[in-house]
Amino acid sequence: MEIKSTRLYFIDALRAWAILMMLQGHFVDGLLDNTFRDNTNTGYALWKYFRGMTAPVFFTVSGFIFTYLLLRVPQTGFENPRVKKGIKRGVELLAIGYLLRLNLGGLLQGKLYDSFFFVDVLHCIGLSILGIIGIYLLTYGKKSILFPIVLVAITLLLFIFEPVYGSTTFSALPDAFANYFTRTNGSVFTIIPWLGYTSFGAFVSFLFTKYKGHQYLYQWAIGLSVAIGALLIVLSSDLFVFVFELTGIQLFEAISFNNYLFIRLGDVFVAFAIFMLIRNWLTNSTFLKIGQSTLSIYVIHFIMLYGSLTGFGLYRFFHHSLSPAVAIIGAIVFMIVCSFTALLYEKHKVSIKGAIKNAFQSTWSAKEPFLRASLSKTKLLLLKLFGPVKN
Repeated sequence: MEIKSTRLYFIDALRAWAILMMLQGHFVDGLLDNTFRDNTNTGYALWKYFRGMTAPVFFTVSGFIFTYLLLRVPQTGFENPRVKKGIKRGVELLAIGYLLRLNLGGLLQGKLYDSFFFVDVLHCIGLSILGIIGIYLLTYGKKSILFPIVLVAITLLLFIFEPVYGSTTFSALPDAFANYFTRTNGSVFTIIPWLGYTSFGAFVSFLFTKYKGHQYLYQWAIGLSVAIGALLIVLSSDLFVFVFELTGIQLFEAISFNNYLFIRLGDVFVAFAIFMLIRNWLTNSTFLKIGQSTLSIYVIHFIMLYGSLTGFGLYRFFHHSLSPAVAIIGAIVFMIVCSFTALLYEKHKVSIKGAIKNAFQSTWSAKEPFLRASLSKTKLLLLKLFGPVKN
């Protein structure tokens, strides 16, 4: 029987699949010896293609989940408690994104390396959440259709005009801001075009919320997802060529030459269809918890693989040096360790956060007499130098 709950378990499962694919993808891509990166090898080519699906699926699911939680609350506008929570979450993701880019050794020497300003997944998702909230506040109403229209329009505009802004370096902006728009300086992801996947996920979530009571919701959703996904994967490039020949607008020809955004959107549709189709079997509690713990998993994998904060990670010692067999086994172990550690943290999160808070309070209490004494000495010195203040 299908699970009776307002929670969409197939989304948790899809997010779990995406985060696990990200773990193995980052591990293999970072540590596999360059000798074995052969695109003519069927196994490597398949792995590379499916790895390319991970980010589009993850961004789309992130937009879906946040918007689903946002819209199912009866209150609208600023009265919706999810707005405040979303703003807090968006800012939190931005802060964690920058924190993971810190190098404590350099910081102690008074250095802030350029890599601190590189933009990655968390920055983009954090900004995307804030963007969805902004669109929601400006356009959403119970009888208004502006909200879904704006979401789809953002996706189409970002995807269609990628050839125009894709080669722009945004050199007029300081690097810290330019990094949100260009990968020229070293950013891994940028808000454009990746906001397009998040906004599309928000649009799909709007449809699910609107038709959640429909008797044949999943039948229609699966059928449309398969059809649209197949069309985007197989025919979208030819469609842009046709539009170019019809209109003579060079932009459509440029899209057809590098049509990765629409093809990957087709992959997202197919992934959604598959997980909706098997949703009744996606009931394993551990797997679903992995899908609900993606932030913890991401942070742990970043520290272990890239040496965030300390500089000592697997990437430093095994960068592009492993054979395929070792890389595959290592990726499986890496997925298990990161997931297990994250689930353990989630289980004891309250007590861990409490212990950290107590440690900070104890440190402050221990230093408070010293700080008070320092302030008193400073006050006496100022009085001695300048005398009492006269009215």
